Amino acid sequence: MEQYAIKGGTPLVGEVEIGGAKNAALPILAAAVMTDETVHIDNIPDVRDINVLLDAMKSIGVMVKRDSRHSVTINGANINSLVVDDENIRKIRASYYLIGALLGKYKNAEVTLPGGCDIGCRGIDQHIKGFKALGAEVNLDHGMIRTHCEKLTGNHIYMDLVSVGATINVMMSASMAEGTTIIENSAKEPHVVDVANFLNSMGASIKGAGTDVIRIKGVSKFHGTDYTIIPDQIEAGTFMFGAAITHGDVTVKNVIPKHLESISAKLLEIGCEVMEEDDCVRVVASKKLKHTHVKTLPYPGFPTDMQPQITVALGLAEGTSIVTESIFENRFKYVEELIRMGASIKVESSTAIIDGTKGYTGADISAPDLRAGAALVLAAISAEGFSTIDEIKYIQRGYEDFHIKLKKLGADIELVESEKDISKFKIKVV
Repeated sequence: MEQYAIKGGTPLVGEVEIGGAKNAALPILAAAVMTDETVHIDNIPDVRDINVLLDAMKSIGVMVKRDSRHSVTINGANINSLVVDDENIRKIRASYYLIGALLGKYKNAEVTLPGGCDIGCRGIDQHIKGFKALGAEVNLDHGMIRTHCEKLTGNHIYMDLVSVGATINVMMSASMAEGTTIIENSAKEPHVVDVANFLNSMGASIKGAGTDVIRIKGVSKFHGTDYTIIPDQIEAGTFMFGAAITHGDVTVKNVIPKHLESISAKLLEIGCEVMEEDDCVRVVASKKLKHTHVKTLPYPGFPTDMQPQITVALGLAEGTSIVTESIFENRFKYVEELIRMGASIKVESSTAIIDGTKGYTGADISAPDLRAGAALVLAAISAEGFSTIDEIKYIQRGYEDFHIKLKKLGADIELVESEKDISKFKIKVV
């Protein structure tokens, strides 16, 4: 089983290139099947979630051609099944984006219920509410979501809570409905805007993406397009906090600094220097970190996907910090692993109370989910001594070449598969 072996104590220093946003690429790839013409998409991250989705699309007859590691050509003209029940697709949350895409195009879809990381309830009630408002029948049966309608009709839809997935899914279906749809209390995340821009590039008429009211005039047909995915704000934020946690100096390149404002603000608050240019951000952590309070919120608030990373940083800060998780209820499962490394953290319901310590110590730990796994890697890089991290399949779901990029920044990290590999690594880095 693959693991990361890490010798800590080295600051991360240098430049790192950020890839395409996984959370934008997944729905955009799904939406590409909504036209019978050819679609070319660039800046796709080469991560497991993407590859699983592409395989599932192939299984229903979509033509998928990998032009290069980060670009793909898709043609959905010869789809031969509207039932998506690939074994691997059950493991990722993005399976549900094929519902919105296929329902919009064919007025029919059957897709397995979503999986992904076990970080709390990922209810699909807002998705179902939106599909029903457009005129679809929706049934949950034997682990499948089955949707069908004679036609989709635009409607006024108010989301009971801000949901990125539901906003995107309903937006996709509504873009091929008859008439006008208004989605209120819609999610404003950058990847929602990216999906809207992609749909518009295929001929959709979507206005207001990035605000809490999206207006969609349905069209009957989409055409082909060439499109480039936005940079990944969470990958960028992870390396930015890597600089803070290891007292390093990291420049993240190929980013949109505006998408990182809430992350940059917290880094400044805890005592880091943050310097922005047109398409890069540099983070320098030369001083002792300061305590702060943070609450995760929908964009433009502090992202839930950055909560483990800031918690790891605050575990090394002077004084007492409080982190409140308002999005997912099971997102503190990694804290037990961090405590094994010397952290002083007490979790009460949705809040973590963190008393800063002088440093972490190496340990054998396990990644409980994607973002927490990445945060634990950063903790291990900052720690005194050796660490191993298993269950790295979660990290590989969303970070391309994570250990390779960290090595280029100076980390002593290796991908290993056996005790013999770990022993070799320890001898090499002593």
